[in-house]
Amino acid sequence: MGNQFLKWILTLCMFYSVSGDGCSLILKPSRVVVGFGEPVSVSCEATRPVRVLGWESAISAAHTQQELSVQWKVDSLIDWIEEPICYGVFFTAPRQCEEKLNLVLYKTPDSVSIRPVNHTGPMAEGKEYQLLCEVQNIAPVQYLTLRWYRGQTEVYNHSFSDLTSSSPVQVSSILLITPTKADNGVQYRCVAELELGPEGPQPPPTVASEPLNASVYFPPTFLSPEPENVDLIVGSEITLNCTATGNPTPAYSWQSSHPMQERMKDEAVLTSSSLLPGTYTCTASNTLGKKSKQFIVKAKTKGKRKL
Repeated sequence: MGNQFLKWILTLCMFYSVSGDGCSLILKPSRVVVGFGEPVSVSCEATRPVRVLGWESAISAAHTQQELSVQWKVDSLIDWIEEPICYGVFFTAPRQCEEKLNLVLYKTPDSVSIRPVNHTGPMAEGKEYQLLCEVQNIAPVQYLTLRWYRGQTEVYNHSFSDLTSSSPVQVSSILLITPTKADNGVQYRCVAELELGPEGPQPPPTVASEPLNASVYFPPTFLSPEPENVDLIVGSEITLNCTATGNPTPAYSWQSSHPMQERMKDEAVLTSSSLLPGTYTCTASNTLGKKSKQFIVKAKTKGKRKL
């Protein structure tokens, strides 16, 4: 008889209960953030005499008669669709009311990875590329922010607040980049951050990808591309510096109206006391292009000391 009466009471709760400001139930705490597999405990308290007070839940349902508090407790929460509701049946109006627990069950991702899309090997300067960040098995996704970093600087972030799945999902984000030579050797990485609010862990849990080391090919560039005038004093050594930056490393060649030693023709820097006056043209080249620079060597006689 007692069980039948209780079932009848619970049926009334389903059809005639109220919630919100008019309800005489208080949840402590009112919002709970729990990691997957962790324990959780919430108290439901009635603020006036109650006939039946209980928790409606797929796991650990509980009820009490005429007690002013009842606890919902789970040793290891692993149910992604769990929505505990505290209900009360009172002696006076409103006779039925309920409060739904704001429960957030979260899980950090199994992995976060980053890779180029439809490309392998070094990137070319000035060309657009896509970097893909993939996040495996994270929940709830609406609290996720993916943060993209170039070195230590955040360059983009992607939130998923428009999604509503409570169970683990796989998501991804794309970063568009147009690399320059300054990006050669730079590390890109993606960080998954779960921002679960003040009731969640602080600081917010994060999982980062392994860094992606950018290798950027760019054509040779001279620090000073303008022609250089070099004074040649007979018997003295002069240096013609044709060093250029480039990736792959530039190869060098020299041209002049004067014969040059074979070993000197593929060097970046010429140091010699046997060069003759004239124009020397150096070319630095790699697979992306080539650049040339001129050195104009002029004879200069040693001045005589005045007595």
